[in-house]
Amino acid sequence: MAGPSDQDKLSEDWNLGEAIDSLAAEQTDEEKAAEAAAEWAAMLEGGGADGENGADRVLNQDEIDSLLGFDASIGSDVELTGVQALINSALVSYERLPMLEIVFDRLVRLATTSLRNFTSDNVEVTMDSISSVRFGDYLNSIPLPAILSVIKAEEWENYGLLTVDSSLIYSMIDVLLGGRRIGGNIRVEGRPYTTIEMALARKMIEIILEDTHRAFEPVTQVNFKLERMETNPRFAAISRPANAAILIELRIEMDDRGGKIEILLPYATIEPIREQLLQMFMGEKFGRDPIWEGHLATEIYSAEVEIEAVLHEQDLPLSRMLKMKPGDTVMFERVPSDPVRLRCGDVDLTEAIMGHIGNHVSVRVARPLNPPKVTMAAFEALDDEKMEQR
Repeated sequence: MAGPSDQDKLSEDWNLGEAIDSLAAEQTDEEKAAEAAAEWAAMLEGGGADGENGADRVLNQDEIDSLLGFDASIGSDVELTGVQALINSALVSYERLPMLEIVFDRLVRLATTSLRNFTSDNVEVTMDSISSVRFGDYLNSIPLPAILSVIKAEEWENYGLLTVDSSLIYSMIDVLLGGRRIGGNIRVEGRPYTTIEMALARKMIEIILEDTHRAFEPVTQVNFKLERMETNPRFAAISRPANAAILIELRIEMDDRGGKIEILLPYATIEPIREQLLQMFMGEKFGRDPIWEGHLATEIYSAEVEIEAVLHEQDLPLSRMLKMKPGDTVMFERVPSDPVRLRCGDVDLTEAIMGHIGNHVSVRVARPLNPPKVTMAAFEALDDEKMEQR
């Protein structure tokens, strides 16, 4: 059993423990943060729980997929996350237009010939890409200085944009005005374009627009008119910034110099010929085909049909018909001047007057043919219904 002195020592020990607890409770947040940092440093130096060095730890595939937002197990309707969401936010989903690619391939060939005649130099035109962009993103990406031409498709009643970069403008001016053949990129000066430069650029743009009109001729008739030329993208706004558009990039090379032309057509502009642009080739027809219409009409005109001349029709009771015998007379309430009906099958065509030519009975047509009950408009309406059902 502990004596008084021992009890005093125990009480002192208990008081000392309470003091330590109170000091620990009064520890500041800064000291706790310092201790946590020290523990992290010790963990990095000593390695993680799995024995690997914390500084050299490599992310596994699941962590990488989670960071980038790629997960093959989720469906397409799930909202994207991570880097993939950032990337896809700037993309534009659009349908492929095969005929539009063929049209601009044709433009490349036409522009090559036209610019060679215009410059009397060796010009090569190639198509870099056809892509879909948002109009606002494209305006912000145009390298300045550049000439932005607002063009109007008169038949479509809408607008497009044709951009010529500065290197192509200076290269074309050197070629047309007999400048020196300087290799490499031409240094762009920080000055506005002169009147001569704008006039020569306008002439080149008009040639490109004329070739674009010729390139679209197999698909549709459309004329592109140069409305105005701008050097500030803010004054060339022809559509809303979020609207989607087709961007065609053409590269024009003249020996060791040249530049790019970009043609931007909003989807609203090419909407009138969307059905034609969706075709895979020029002979593809959806619905009405004029070739087969002409062939069918030729065969119908050459077909032989049997026409009946009906003098009169009369309803008789069946009892009278059963009692008929040779020599009975059936009276028609007709006179020689009354018209007879000309009929093909069950269709009444017209009326005629009965007569004779020599020993043959003849009829003379007295009025024009009856209009058909089923017209070509009915067949066209039926074709439209079939297209809507597809």
